[in-house]
Amino acid sequence: QVQLVESGGGLVQAGGSLRLSCAASGSILSINTMGWYRQAPGKRRELVATITSGGTTNYDDSVRGRFTISRDNAKNTVYLQMNSLKPEDTAVYYCNAGTFVRIAGVDRSLGVWGQGTLVTVSS
Repeated sequence: QVQLVESGGGLVQAGGSLRLSCAASGSILSINTMGWYRQAPGKRRELVATITSGGTTNYDDSVRGRFTISRDNAKNTVYLQMNSLKPEDTAVYYCNAGTFVRIAGVDRSLGVWGQGTLVTVSS
């Protein structure tokens, strides 16, 4: 009923840049906070950055100053601009959204995850 589709991952050299996109679709009434998380091999999933519907942002210390999260509310899309990439940024990046949806005629809150997109930074 509701899905997030990520794009923009790939292979980049250290110091390079990538831009991730995540578009939400389905029976969405509204979206509150959207965010990006990542999971490196053998590690737990961790927060990268979040942004509220009003534009308030939050970043993990490891990416602050290098990554920028933004969103287009009209398109239900969130972006992550990643600059000065480091090998330790290598991970699968997941999009997350806190949504309010209508399913089978019932309005409810629903947290949704994307399928993930792989970012590999070579040294």
